[in-house]
Amino acid sequence: MSDSEEGRRFRALFISDVHLGTKGCQAELLLDFLKHHDADTLYLVGDIVDGWRLRQSWYWPQTHNDVVQKLLRKARKGAKVVYLPGNHDEFLRSYYGSHFGGIEVVETAIHESANGKRYLVIHGDIFDMVVRHAKWLAFLGDWAYETALTVNTYLNLFRRKLGFPYWSLSAWAKLKVKNAVNFIGKFEETLSAEARKQDVEGVICGHIHHAAMHEMNGVDYINTGDWVESCTAVAENYDGRFELIRWAEHAAAPAAPAAVAPEQPGVRAAA
Repeated sequence: MSDSEEGRRFRALFISDVHLGTKGCQAELLLDFLKHHDADTLYLVGDIVDGWRLRQSWYWPQTHNDVVQKLLRKARKGAKVVYLPGNHDEFLRSYYGSHFGGIEVVETAIHESANGKRYLVIHGDIFDMVVRHAKWLAFLGDWAYETALTVNTYLNLFRRKLGFPYWSLSAWAKLKVKNAVNFIGKFEETLSAEARKQDVEGVICGHIHHAAMHEMNGVDYINTGDWVESCTAVAENYDGRFELIRWAEHAAAPAAPAAVAPEQPGVRAAA
C-alpha cells in the first residue's frame, strides 16, 4: 500500500543533502514531499544528517525527528531504502553493510533503470578536493554557508508576508559567483569521468546543492540537489524516464500539478 495520499509512485526516488540538525533544513517541505511520493527503492544520497553541525551545537526539532520516522516507515512498508553517507554524515561510514530499521548503509551503489541503463549512485564528496585535502577550509565554508542560510530564512519570512514564493538567496549567489560556477562545472566533469571509468551509462550524485540533469562526456549526469536551498528530488518512472522534481515550486502553488523540470535534451529517456 502506498504511503502517499493522492500522490505518485515511482520505480526509484533519489534525495540528498537534507542536513537534518541544521536550521536551514527544509524539513516541513520534505515531509510534505514524502507524504505525496512513494517508490519501490529510495536512495538517500548522503548528507541526510549533518553531523558536523550537531557536533558544534545540538539542534533537533520535532520535524527533523518526523523525517527520520517517515523514512523508517517507508522501509517498514516494503520500500528498499539505501543510505549512502556523505561528508556531513561521515560517521555512518563505519557501518557499511549494516542495516538500521530496514535501511541499508552502503558506500556506493549501481542502480539499473527499467530500460537496462546502469547508474553509479554516490554522494560525490570524495571528488571534492577541498573536502579531501583541506577539511579546515571546508568547515570554514560550511560556517559561511550556514550564515547565508540564516539570512535566507528571514528573507523568506518577509517574502511570505508579501505573498511571494520561496526563493533561495544562496542558490542565486552560487550561480552569480564565477568561482562557484567553475567549481560546479569541474565537479560535473569529474563525476561524469568516474562514471565512464566504471563503465556505466550515468551518475546520480549530490553534495554541491545544485540540481541538474543533462549529458556530460557521453554519460547522463544527474544531481539530486538538496533540501536546504532548492528542495529537489530525482525520480525514475516505471518506463525508465528520469524526472527532476522541484517541490518548493509545487508548495508555492498547491493547486497546480507537481512542478517537474522539463527533461533535458542531453538525458536520453527510455521509450
